[in-house]
Amino acid sequence: LTVPEDALKNHVSGKVIVQFTVSTDGSIQDIKIIKSLGYGCDEEAIRLLEAMPAWIPGKQRGKAVKTTMILPVNF
Repeated sequence: LTVPEDALKNHVSGKVIVQFTVSTDGSIQDIKIIKSLGYGCDEEAIRLLEAMPAWIPGKQRGKAVKTTMILPVNF
């Protein structure tokens, strides 16, 4: 996680809330910002999620299913 220059200059801190879907193969899809901070923090949160390795998908009755997750990213 790298704090963007604009956020540092303007002394911005807080949380960006991100919603995304973990597909049946563990890949991350449909990334959406639920709560924004601005100053480049939203883009950094999205970059962070896109750089993550595959997640373990949710299971229902022994089968992998799509799962919607919400993740707070602190700046």
